[in-house]
Amino acid sequence: MRFKGLDLNLLVVLDALLAERSLSAAARRINLSQPAMSAAVARLRDFFGDELFSMSGRERILTSRAAALAPAVRNALLHIQSSIISSDPFDPAQSDRRFRIIISDFATLVFFEKVVERVAREAPTVTFELLPIDDSPDELLRRADIDFLILPDLFTSSAHSSVALFDERLVCVGCPTNKQLPRQLTFERYMSMRHVSVRFGRLLMPSVEEWFLLEHGLKRRIEVAVQGFSMIPPMVSGTARIATMPFRLVKHFEKTFPLQIVELPLPLPAFTEAAQWPALHNSDPASIWMREIMIQEASRMAAPM
Repeated sequence: MRFKGLDLNLLVVLDALLAERSLSAAARRINLSQPAMSAAVARLRDFFGDELFSMSGRERILTSRAAALAPAVRNALLHIQSSIISSDPFDPAQSDRRFRIIISDFATLVFFEKVVERVAREAPTVTFELLPIDDSPDELLRRADIDFLILPDLFTSSAHSSVALFDERLVCVGCPTNKQLPRQLTFERYMSMRHVSVRFGRLLMPSVEEWFLLEHGLKRRIEVAVQGFSMIPPMVSGTARIATMPFRLVKHFEKTFPLQIVELPLPLPAFTEAAQWPALHNSDPASIWMREIMIQEASRMAAPM
């Protein structure tokens, strides 16, 4: 179908190319053969009168024209999907929807596994793809490349809707044999001890307590940095290291990794774990259904003691 000289099918090709920056990856994304992809790119270049990208070594660099087209093309396709294609009623029991969710190991273990168990009962053909914390979640939300982002509300974006799920507090933990960890931990002692810290993504995004300390110009002695909270217990076990963890996750690990719990000597209030979704999914029946499931399961969680 053509619209003012443009074959609208080419917009799907252009969106895939702008997202993947690779002809072969873009072709796989939209199930095109390599020759068909190359022909479609040639037609796009001819229509826009622009090369759209150039090669710098092995990296594909977008032209300024292509970069300017990216958000408009993506938004047009998303509006078609949300307002036309997805207008049919959503039947969870019959749906094969796959939800892509960025979520920490902490939230997965103490909360989301309950969501997965419930969905398996009520919508057995619905599936999930749980993704690690990304360096640019706002861009993924804007492009609607993910369905949900679950993280502390202080890290959410004001550009997209969100809902509070549950409150959590942080505690200091160490090995029960750690004689350097007193029952009453002062701030000075906390800062001087050897720490295990969590950092997320390629940009090493800080966890809540690290963010707080950095905001106040404070720096701990971090001996080990790990990719997720679940890697902390083995890193403190049998050592003099300490770490800061969500209380519910500490209780989750109690049977396999006994941990000594000490109150955190930082003026950190409880934080709220929240779910955020793309603005273009506000009226999506499947997204609304999943939000309700998450809210209901979160309401069943006991408050952290």
